[in-house]
Amino acid sequence: MSQQIVFFILAAITLTSAIAVVALRNLFHAALALMASFLGVAGIYILLEAGFLGMAQLLVYIGAISILIIFAVMMTRRMMQTRETPFNSQVVAALIGTLLSFAVLVVVIGQLYPLVPGTDTMLGSAPAVDPAIIENSTARMGLSFVSADGYVLPFEAASVLLLAALVGSIIIAWPRSGEEENL
Repeated sequence: MSQQIVFFILAAITLTSAIAVVALRNLFHAALALMASFLGVAGIYILLEAGFLGMAQLLVYIGAISILIIFAVMMTRRMMQTRETPFNSQVVAALIGTLLSFAVLVVVIGQLYPLVPGTDTMLGSAPAVDPAIIENSTARMGLSFVSADGYVLPFEAASVLLLAALVGSIIIAWPRSGEEENL
């Protein structure tokens, strides 16, 4: 029962922060809300006993990606000072997409966790996982990241992509001649 309470708290943090990411007009505040959303997802991973994924979420997404986004936002001061209309012209399409996504989630969660009559909990028990799958899963995942026939190429491609994003943000933020007076 306490795990469900913690899950609902983490889900509320994640969803509230995710809504704040798309609703806030200030890019810096939206980036901070994104970090809070990533933190909630890391908590859900840890609650699901996937400690490696939780720590990877903390290190990679909060520690690297979010800091890179905040760095890019703070380096491009011009974007923070623009005045745009606070209303979105795609409200109807966004509402339809949101309702369809919610319907899919309800169907999937309903199939995985059917309502069990006669129990004091809302959700049934989680699907059973074979202990052989969990045993040494972190070591196998680490080996698949660095082995030649594993995921070393996508892993390196992601690091090159992050490096290119960092260099690109520096190039965009670099003041050109004559721009220093306007800032």
